[in-house]
Amino acid sequence: MGQPGWKGVIEEYRSFLPVDETTPVVTLFEGGTPLVPAPRLSERVGAEVRLKVEGANPTGSFKDRGMTLAISKAVEAGAEAVMCASTGNTAASAAAYAARAGIRCVVVIPEGHVALGKLSQALVHGAEVVPIHGSFDDALAIVRDIEAVGPAVVVNSINPHRVMGQMSGAFEIVDELGDGPEVVCIPVGNGGNITAHWRGYVEYRSMGRARTLPRMFGFQAAGAAPIVEGRVIEEPDTVATAIRIGNPASWYAAAAAASESGGAVEKVTDEEIVRAYRLLAAEEAVFCEAASAASVAGLLKTGAPAGCRVVCVLTGNGLKDPTLAMSHVTVPQAVDATSASVLRALGW
Repeated sequence: MGQPGWKGVIEEYRSFLPVDETTPVVTLFEGGTPLVPAPRLSERVGAEVRLKVEGANPTGSFKDRGMTLAISKAVEAGAEAVMCASTGNTAASAAAYAARAGIRCVVVIPEGHVALGKLSQALVHGAEVVPIHGSFDDALAIVRDIEAVGPAVVVNSINPHRVMGQMSGAFEIVDELGDGPEVVCIPVGNGGNITAHWRGYVEYRSMGRARTLPRMFGFQAAGAAPIVEGRVIEEPDTVATAIRIGNPASWYAAAAAASESGGAVEKVTDEEIVRAYRLLAAEEAVFCEAASAASVAGLLKTGAPAGCRVVCVLTGNGLKDPTLAMSHVTVPQAVDATSASVLRALGW
């Protein structure tokens, strides 16, 4: 995934993680994702913007950073099965890493609310998928109940190893920039990623690896913004399926990360998300999933101090949800197989 010689999150950041020489490392060489300059976006907002393209991870999302550690520690503890609730990306990641480890993976999903790309990943990696008539929050409550009676380790972000592994995203940003950026914009669904990034920056500064702590700005979809609204959203609704969560498991930690850093958690509409999603693809050549674009939608909406360094975390690959992508483009009609027909179609 990363540069030549990249060993994966656990080996690259071993000294920051709860592993030793006996820990069985389950890795797909995740991490080392690109930090891409965004010149057109920078010009629009008057800041120096970079995009942390987490869709370059093995299963196409940031979840792999935490999953390598969560699965490794589950195997170390003797687990024969892992389990998660998911809107898609966690399912895909858990299924892949469980397959790598040779253990069973069970996924509980809200029926009809998981994008096709993500569902296909979980299934092809061999996960046992159980759709329910309910929400992600219902699914998470179910897997928590089942874990309490013992048959499987839950690898959602309530698993502390997930958050520890995801700190590596912040480590990489500092390693590449030489210090922390002034502002980080990040989508917020269950709240684990903003929590992890903030802890990563704090940890790096405590170790003398960074001088600057960024202000963390999290963005929820307007139809699924419980932290912003200050209440559980019983029926969350947004085109950004990865953050369609009404009662985040890391609610208070996410709010604390924003507050402690001098940032905030705010909301963006589906229209703003789709506009940013299309802008990133057309102007910066980065195809991310809709939830990822919430970070850029938020930056465009709220702005940033002139000239400051901003990192927008793009949490997943656009191919995760091909149905959404195709709904926002015009599919061309076929023409005759002649040069003249192609030229005519092009208006040349």
